[in-house]
Amino acid sequence: MSKAISRRDFLKVSGAVGAAGLLAACGGSGNAGSTATSTAASSAASVAGLSSDPVTLTMSWWGGESRHNAYQEAIKAFMAKNSTITINPTFAAWSGWEDTMSTKFAGGVAEDVCQINWNWLYNYSKSGQTFIDLNSVTDYLDLTQWDEAKLAACNVANAQQCVPVSMTGRIFYWNKTTFDKAGISYPTTLDELMAAGKTFQEKLGDDYYPLHLGAYDRMILMVFYLESKYGKDWADPVTSTLNYTEDEIAEGIDFIKSLVDGHVMMNLKTYYSANSDTATHQSNEWITGKIAGIFEWDSAASKYSSALDDANKDGFTVGEEIKFGDNNGGFSKVSMGLAITKTSKCVAEAATLINFLLNEEKGASIMGSECGIPASKAGLAAAQAAGAVKDLVAEANAKVMAFTTNKLDPLFENNDLKASGTGIYQEVFDNIDYGDQTPEEAVETLLDGMESVGYTVG
Repeated sequence: MSKAISRRDFLKVSGAVGAAGLLAACGGSGNAGSTATSTAASSAASVAGLSSDPVTLTMSWWGGESRHNAYQEAIKAFMAKNSTITINPTFAAWSGWEDTMSTKFAGGVAEDVCQINWNWLYNYSKSGQTFIDLNSVTDYLDLTQWDEAKLAACNVANAQQCVPVSMTGRIFYWNKTTFDKAGISYPTTLDELMAAGKTFQEKLGDDYYPLHLGAYDRMILMVFYLESKYGKDWADPVTSTLNYTEDEIAEGIDFIKSLVDGHVMMNLKTYYSANSDTATHQSNEWITGKIAGIFEWDSAASKYSSALDDANKDGFTVGEEIKFGDNNGGFSKVSMGLAITKTSKCVAEAATLINFLLNEEKGASIMGSECGIPASKAGLAAAQAAGAVKDLVAEANAKVMAFTTNKLDPLFENNDLKASGTGIYQEVFDNIDYGDQTPEEAVETLLDGMESVGYTVG
C-alpha cells in the first residue's frame, strides 16, 4: 500500500439499535400503523386528555453511562408518580445512532419521545412531517419555561417541533498537570498555543502534544478561526448559503495544518496507527496526559475529566476561548431536544413525560446537567437547588455563552458531512494529514461535499 490505512478504510458501522427497534407502541398495539400525516386524528384524540387506562410509552436517547443512569432514574420517578404509564426506553452510545433513527423515522417506527439533534428537524422533518407541533400540548408541557430565542431555534415549518434540553458550544479543556511538567501555562492566545507545541516536543518528547482533535472537531475549530478573523457566519443560518470564498477556506484548512506541522496536534495518521477509531477521551494518550488539550462541547467536561488517570485527574481545567482575530468566533447551538413523533398514539402522556424530565422539580433534579446546562428556567432552578449541576459543565457553559456570537446553519452537522470515518470532513482532514491534498485541493473536496447536501456555494 502507498500509505498507512486510514480511518475511512477501516471504520465499521456499529448501529447500536436495530432499525426496527421498539415500535412506538403506546396503548400496547406495537404497530406504528400509518404515515405521519395520517396520524393527526389519533394525535388530536390523545391530546384531549390523559388516558385512565394503562398505556406504554417508548423513549429513545443516546449518550454515555452517566446520562443513561440519569434518564433511567428519572423515568422510574415518573412512573412512580404516573402509575398507569409504563416507559420502555431504547438507548446506546452515539456511534451509529443517527443512521438508526433515520431508518426509524423513514419507516414510521420511531419511539414516542425522541432525544434529537437540532439539525434533525431540517434533515427529517423540514416540512413538519415527523414531529408534532408542541404548541398543541401546552396543557401538559409548559413552554413558558424556555426563552423565546431558544424555542425559536427549534421552530421549523411554523411548528414547535422540539424543546431544547440545553444550549452548548465548544471550548478548550486542558490538562494542567502536563503543562506544569512542560513548565508553561495552558495557552490563552494563538501565539501561546503555537509555542506550546514546540515546548512540549523539546521538554517532554515527540509523543506529547498540547492538543488533539478528530476530523469533525478540526472542522469546527477551522470555522471558529475563520469567524474570529472575518466576523461572519460560516453560512447563512436559514438558507445555508456559504459566506466564505475558496481562498478564505484554504486559509482555514492551512491553519489546521499549521497546528499539525507545529506539533500542536497529533497527525491523524499517527493517531489512527496507535488508536484505530478510538475516541480521544478513551485513548491512552489522553488518559495518561500525553495529549493535554481538547476543544469540545461544554457538556463534555465531565466525560473528559473522568477519563483521566489518577496522576492527571486533578489537572483537568476549563480553559478560555482563544481569540484568533478581532472577532469572537464560534457558535452556540441547541445541544439536543426532546420531540414527540407523529406516530405516537399517546401524545398527552408523551408531553407529560417531557415536562417531568425538563420542568418539574423531581425529574429535573435527577437529570441535572447530564445533558448539559438545562435550558428550562424551572429545570435549571431545580437542578441547581439539588446540587445536580456539575461545576465543570456550568463553568464551561458560562464561558461559551458569554463569548460566542455566530449562528449555526442547519446543514453544518449533516451526517454525510460530519460522520466519523465516512464523512466529508473526515475525508478533507485525512487527505491533508496523509499528504494526499494541499489545502487548496482540499477546498474542492469540501465544497463538492457541501453542495451535495444542499449548501449554496457561490
